[in-house]
Amino acid sequence: MTQRPSLQVAVVMRRERVPGDMSRWQPWRWVLHDVTGHDVLPHAEHFGTAPRCLRQTEDEQIWLHPGFTVELFRDDAEGYYLNAASLAPCWFVLWRMEEEPSIGDEVMAVPTMVSLSYHDAGRWLDAQENVDQVPAPADVVAWMVEFMDAHWVVESKRRKRPDSFKALQDRFGNPASVSTEKIRGGGPGGAPNTGGRDGP
Repeated sequence: MTQRPSLQVAVVMRRERVPGDMSRWQPWRWVLHDVTGHDVLPHAEHFGTAPRCLRQTEDEQIWLHPGFTVELFRDDAEGYYLNAASLAPCWFVLWRMEEEPSIGDEVMAVPTMVSLSYHDAGRWLDAQENVDQVPAPADVVAWMVEFMDAHWVVESKRRKRPDSFKALQDRFGNPASVSTEKIRGGGPGGAPNTGGRDGP
């Protein structure tokens, strides 16, 4: 069986103090800080296998979550094209508020999936998940584009590129945004959901 092209990455989440009047209702918020480590091997020896706090101040905490696998799928070449054709090709990260691990009595933002596919991000947003994005490095974008060019079928290549590449939107047509107020259940996971994909 041919192995799918893949990268191991770590996700960095940031807990930051909310400034101004908003802090009366929400003193802290979580945001995606970075996706890193695609060029560091062996991954587990460098990043470990469990989440850990990298930095803590009065105004922020930086948490590292290692062990995510980003795979490329032949049937999602268009999703990679839509990412590559944007002004800033990026990593897409799905994350949830989880009770474990936690910060004292507070729940923590835990990443669960990482992808380079615009279609994956759209499906996650349709499911009303928290989805955020950070720019992908040039070598990762080149790796994605090389795979896309090799597996994009002729019919797809003939499609006209949209007149203007639009930002991610939810199913109601609203701009995608990150919500830190909604607490969701479910356990953390490190590997993307591959259900319903074509074989390698």
